[in-house]
Amino acid sequence: MAVIVLQIGGWAAFVGGTLLIGSWLRQHRDKATAERSSRVMQGLFFAGLVLPAGLGLFYPGYLQYDALLSVPPLPLRALTLVLGGILLFAGLYLMAVSLGAQRRLGHGANAFRLTTRLVVADIYRRTRNPMSLGYYLFCISAGLLAGSTTVVVFALIAVIPAHLLYLSYFEELEVGLRQGPAYFEYKENVPFLIPRRVT
Repeated sequence: MAVIVLQIGGWAAFVGGTLLIGSWLRQHRDKATAERSSRVMQGLFFAGLVLPAGLGLFYPGYLQYDALLSVPPLPLRALTLVLGGILLFAGLYLMAVSLGAQRRLGHGANAFRLTTRLVVADIYRRTRNPMSLGYYLFCISAGLLAGSTTVVVFALIAVIPAHLLYLSYFEELEVGLRQGPAYFEYKENVPFLIPRRVT
C-alpha cells in the first residue's frame, strides 16, 4: 500500500510543481530562467511520476493493485492483452522516434540536456508532442497488459491530465522562451497532440 501512497504523493508533487514553477516562470520570462526551471521540472517528472510507477511495477507489481484496493480487474483479458500490446508498441515507437529527432536535429534530448535548436521536422511535423503521446500510450498499455483497472484509471484520470497540464501551463512557455518567435509560428501550424497527416 505504501507504493500506492508514493504514487499519489509523486503525482501531487508534480502537479503542485507544475503550477508553482509555471507561475514563477510567468513572472521571470527569460531564457536562463526557462532553462533552469525546465531542469527542475524534468527532475520532478522523473521523481514524481516515473520513479514511483517504476517501483510499483516491481513491488507490489501492477497485477496486485486491484486486489490491494478491492477493485475488480479489467474484463476481456484476451482483448486487453492485444490492445495493450498494440499501445505499448505505438508508445515505444513514438518515444524512440521523438528522442532520435531531438538528438539528431535539436542537438539535445528530452530531459536534462535541453535541445539547442527547435525541432520541426520528422515526427514533429505531425504533432508538437509526439514523445508525450507515446508516454500516454505506454502508461495505458501497462495497465491493459496487467489487466489492472486501477492502473488504467490512474493513468487516465491522474497521470495523463497532470502531464497535459505540464505541457500547456509550463512547457509551451518554457520552450517559447528558449527557442524564440520560431516556436510560436510552429505552434500555430502544428497540432498540440493528435498527429496530422502530412502530404
